[in-house]
Amino acid sequence: MGTGKRGLIATAVAVVCAVTVLAAPGTAFANPTPSPTPSAALAPAKDLEAVRKKLDKLYRAAGRATDEYNAADEKADKQSAEVVALAKKIVKGQEKLRRLKDRAGAAAAAQYRGGGLPPEAHLVLSDDPQDFLDGAGRVREGHHATKGLLGELTRTQEDLEQYAKDASAQLKKLEAGRKAKAAAQKKIEKQIEQAEKLESELQKEEQERLAELEKEAADKAQTAWLDSGILEEIDGKASAQGKKAVKYATAQIGKPYQWGAEGPRTYDCSGLTSQAWMSAGRGIPRTSQEQWKRLRHIDIQDMRPGDLVIYFGDASHVAMYIGDGSIVHAPRPGRTVTIAGAGTMPILGVVRPDAGADAD
Repeated sequence: MGTGKRGLIATAVAVVCAVTVLAAPGTAFANPTPSPTPSAALAPAKDLEAVRKKLDKLYRAAGRATDEYNAADEKADKQSAEVVALAKKIVKGQEKLRRLKDRAGAAAAAQYRGGGLPPEAHLVLSDDPQDFLDGAGRVREGHHATKGLLGELTRTQEDLEQYAKDASAQLKKLEAGRKAKAAAQKKIEKQIEQAEKLESELQKEEQERLAELEKEAADKAQTAWLDSGILEEIDGKASAQGKKAVKYATAQIGKPYQWGAEGPRTYDCSGLTSQAWMSAGRGIPRTSQEQWKRLRHIDIQDMRPGDLVIYFGDASHVAMYIGDGSIVHAPRPGRTVTIAGAGTMPILGVVRPDAGADAD
C-alpha cells in the first residue's frame, strides 16, 4: 500500500471518527428524586395556584428547549450523513487519482523505453511513407489521449479539493449543532430541575391538591372551548392513514414522557406524533414547530382524527386529534401519554399530514 493510499484512509477514518464524536447524543437526563421537605402547614389555595402557574411556566420553557434540542439533533443527523458521503467521495477520488497517475507513469516509461524521443521525432526519422502516414495518425491519437489524461487528472484533483472544503464546512456546522444541542439540553435540565424541586417542597396533601388544581384548570379551558359550539362544526372523518396514526398513538397511552424521545418506550410530544404518522407510512417533521411550519394548515372546524393540534403561540406543543373533542398527547415530564380535551391548552392551529388523502 502506497503512502498516498495510507494517507487517504487515514483522512477518511479521521472524518468518520469526527462525525461519530460530533453526532453522539448528550447524556440522558435522569430525573432527580429528592426527599420532600415537610412544610409547617398546608399552603393556602392561592399559594398553590401560584405554584401551579409557575410549574406550568417552567414545563413550557422545558418544552420549548426540547423543540430546540430535537431540531439540533435532526440537523446533526443530516450533517453527519453529508460528511460521511463526502468522505466516501474523497476515498473514491483518491483511488481514481492514483489510477490516473499510474497511467501517466506508464506513458512516461514507454517514452523512456523508446529512447527518450517523443513520438514526433520517431515519425520524422521514418523512411517508409506508409509508416509515416500510419504514425501521423497515432501521434494525433496520442496527443488527444495525453491531453484527455491530463485534463482528467486536473479535474479529479479539483474535485478532491472541493470535497475537502465541503467536508470541512460540514464539520464546522456539525460542531455548531453539537453546541446547540448541549445548550438546549442544559436549558431542559435546568427547567425540569427547578420544577421538580418546587414540587418536592410540597407535602403529600399539597401535591394532591395541586393535581386537582391542574385538572380544574384543564377542565375549565375545555368547557370554555366546547361552550363556543365548535364541536358541533367538527365532523370530519379520518383517512385510512389517519386511522393508522391514531391507532398507533393511542396504543402508547400510559408510556412515560421523556424529552427527546421517539419511542418505543418513552416519548416527547412531537416524538409521539411523528412516530405515529411514520407508522402510517408518512414521514413528517420531527419537531412541533416544524410540523406547524411545513404541514398544511386546516381550519379547526375542518379537523379530523389524525390531524395535529399545535398549541401556544410559539408552537411548543403538539397533540393528535382523535375525535369527539379529544386529543392524545405526551404532556410533560412526570406525566404519561394520555387522552385529554382538545381545548385544555391555547390552540395555535391545526395541521394535516395527509392533506391530499380523502376520508376513509
